[in-house]
Amino acid sequence: MRIRWRGVETGSRERLELSVAAGGVDATSVVESPGRVIRYAARLTERWEFADLTVEDDLVGTLRLARSSAGEWRVNDVPRPDLSAAIDIDLSFSPFTNTLPIRRLALEPGASCDIVTAYVTDALDVLPDPQRYTRLSSERYLYESRDSDFRREILVDAAGLVLDYPGLFVRVEE
Repeated sequence: MRIRWRGVETGSRERLELSVAAGGVDATSVVESPGRVIRYAARLTERWEFADLTVEDDLVGTLRLARSSAGEWRVNDVPRPDLSAAIDIDLSFSPFTNTLPIRRLALEPGASCDIVTAYVTDALDVLPDPQRYTRLSSERYLYESRDSDFRREILVDAAGLVLDYPGLFVRVEE
């Protein structure tokens, strides 16, 4: 499956290739913005739980992030116990990673869940990030940061992939 997004503020263009199979989910993507290209490859379990990620940024360098089945995190092969509460990743430069908790949690309309993600910044720093997802309807979720006042109502398709993340990303045709 191929998905394309445009960064509303950044002018970025993302081209994601997504493969969902019995053994898990593989995502490869290229995010191009003026003066910068980021490539990433992520592997998820069949339950949409994060397993590993490699990010190659032509300006910043390379990041390797992994989570074991026991919940142990490593960033560039260095243990990161501060991420132990996280199950999902959140890439600042891609709306794809909103799909992980949406699919994994499978919330009913009206239900919400507090989570922690391993948040990857534009500088490829990795930080624990408390968040809340509330399912408003079959295609709408409220995303809320639990350590700031940031919140957005996100529109998704039937597969839980972002169609519109107001002010940040919008799905575009190929």
